[in-house]
Formats: sequence, C-alpha cells, structure tokens
Amino acid sequence: MHDKVKKLNNILGFTGGIGSGKTAATNYFQQLGVPVIDADVIARQALEGDSALIEPVKTHFGPNILNQQGHIDRSALREIIFSHPEEKKWLENLVHPWVREALLAQLAASSPLFHYIILSSPLLFETHQDQWVQRCLVIDCPEALQKQRASQRDLHSPESIQRIMDQQLPRPARLERADDILDNSLDLHHLYAQIDRLHHFYMHLDWTTHA
Repeated sequence: MHDKVKKLNNILGFTGGIGSGKTAATNYFQQLGVPVIDADVIARQALEGDSALIEPVKTHFGPNILNQQGHIDRSALREIIFSHPEEKKWLENLVHPWVREALLAQLAASSPLFHYIILSSPLLFETHQDQWVQRCLVIDCPEALQKQRASQRDLHSPESIQRIMDQQLPRPARLERADDILDNSLDLHHLYAQIDRLHHFYMHLDWTTHA
C-alpha cells in the first residue's frame, strides 16, 4: 500500500464498467450512512473553477477547446483524447497527479470518522488505486446491458461507448480481482438487497485484518 495511506485501514474500493450502475449503488450506500469519495467527481473538479490545471489545458489545446461560456468543453476534449492517444497521455500526465493528491487528502480526512468509507473509481484497477484499499467491490452486468444503459443515460454513440469500454479492464479480469461482486443485471430492488447484506457484513468486518 502507498506510504501516504498505509495507516488507513477501512477503505472499500468500488468500481465497475460504464453503464454498470455505480452511481445507483453509491447513492444507496450514502443513504445507509457510508461516505463515498468519488474519483469521477474529483477528476471533473480538476478542470473547473480556479483549478491551476485549466490554463495549461487551454494553452495546449487552443481556443477550440472552450465553450461559449469560456469554460473547457468536456465533450470536445473527450473526442480529442479518444482519437489521439498522445493527447490522452499528455492530459493524464497533467491531471492524474492532481486527482491522486486530492483523493488521498479526502481519504485521510474521512477514514478516522467512520467504520468504513468507499473510494469509488471507474479506473480503480487501471490506475492502481486498488493499492490504497483493503477490499474491492465490483458492480457487474452483461456488456450488452452496459451499452444499453450508457446509451440511454448519456446519449453516447455506440462507438464512443465502446471506446470508453476499451479503456477499462476487461470484464473477466475486473471480476477476477474483486473481493465482492454486486450483480446489477436486474432491478434496483435486487441491487439494494445485495447492498444491504454487504453493508451489514462490512459494518461487522474487522478492517484491520485487511490492512
């Protein structure tokens, strides 16, 4: 485990592919009183407000990366980085260290206050954030259902959804690295019942034995 988080012993890593239902699950965990630190939310903050990363991005990509309000156009940026691997690498080298430090700071602040906390990250394994956690929970559904849900939710094209899926660990590999799995192939009632059982288990788990 990374030095900066080695003293934290109650972090549940949570991940899943696009359209698998991560938000529905984390919202319910929060209703149960479990704090959720969301890597997606922090990553968005990296290019919002008064973030120091905004100017380098504007300089590198030029004025076409801005929307009418003068903010970074995330859709335009997404198209660039998925079409040009070298630009994706440049952006990752800029943003990932910032996101990493912000995540670690929030984990350190929240960990002492609760029996367990959740680090939700779509790239938990791909960015080695699983090294920070004591246990990994994966939410899962068939890939055809992932694509259907992602298309309905975000109005992504099938091609853009597939590009995102290609950036994530293949489903079998993700499941193989899970300590626990949430099956989200049915309805929310089925999902919530599983979360209730897991929450009961986590609340009675001696997290120090997993550190």
